[in-house]
Amino acid sequence: MGNFERYLSVWVGLAIAAGVALGHGFPALFETLAQWQMFQINGVIAVLIWVMIYPMMIQVDFKSIRKVGQQPQGLWLTLAINWLIKPFSMAAIGWLFFNVFFADLVSPSDASQYIAGMILLGVAPCTAMVFVWSQLTRGNPAYTLVQVSVNDLIMVFAFAPIAALLLGVSDIIVPWETLLLATLLYVVLPLVAGVLTRHWLLKRSEQALNRYVDTLKPASMVGLLATVLILFGIQAPTLLANPFVIGLIAIPLLLQTYGIFALAYGAAKVLKLPHNVAAPAAMIGTSNFFELAVAVAIALFGLHSGAALATVVGVLVEVPVMLSLVAFANRTRHWFPESASAPDDFHANAQRDAV
Repeated sequence: MGNFERYLSVWVGLAIAAGVALGHGFPALFETLAQWQMFQINGVIAVLIWVMIYPMMIQVDFKSIRKVGQQPQGLWLTLAINWLIKPFSMAAIGWLFFNVFFADLVSPSDASQYIAGMILLGVAPCTAMVFVWSQLTRGNPAYTLVQVSVNDLIMVFAFAPIAALLLGVSDIIVPWETLLLATLLYVVLPLVAGVLTRHWLLKRSEQALNRYVDTLKPASMVGLLATVLILFGIQAPTLLANPFVIGLIAIPLLLQTYGIFALAYGAAKVLKLPHNVAAPAAMIGTSNFFELAVAVAIALFGLHSGAALATVVGVLVEVPVMLSLVAFANRTRHWFPESASAPDDFHANAQRDAV
């Protein structure tokens, strides 16, 4: 393992600090970057996430997708966490903190806004970054693809009713453009590119595929660091202007995130799932589709609302927290059985030292 991979958490911390410093020192630059977006999806961030996702898509063997049906527990676990537990636990923990623990620190109107933003995060399971977390934990790429695809399909039908129920509003305006564009950018296009690349390389040799994946690994990690830097740079004014409120919002979000991961990861251990299924299943249930949450918060409550601020805090919290969970999952690999249908050996070798 090289020093870059070994100290990835350190580099991420430095990227966060650099992003905040640069965002504070050169706000106009990051304001310009923030404006490069379509339907709440930032163009620069989309490219960087695509760079991170593409290497994993190369490793998707379509022949192994049919094996998902032979061990569906990981898929059922993800669906149960995302749609039967996570939205309601997020609403409950938000209500508990802002209406009880923090009742003397924020006004009732602000509290309801922050809770609304948290609920929107809880109802939007991750589409893009989960491929990165799966890759870093040496997850089964075909199984991860199926999990994400099924969750996206359910989100089309379930997002609006669940959000409306928990928010107590009669009509949720779903930004379909955001949902469809994210699916196209983060699932369809990288998958097509990955399949074509895999087919071309395998015509040469499996070793050629292995070497190519190894070559892409540094680019994927640089993409992750650049994404962190830009996200924190764009949000630096908000972060520095409202540190107390952001800290208050971050506390229940952190507890929710670690709690959901513990529940999903523990259930996967009880179910005796192989690690390359258990880790991605827990990651999918833990992370959020923050572009969708931000878009709905702005549409419902306004750009400068407390709900929009809460979804932004979700963005700031996600990457560092998920990296800590990736590290934990990698250290506890021995808790789980090895998979009889593990990814190809080249994939395991290429990703062994990702974190």
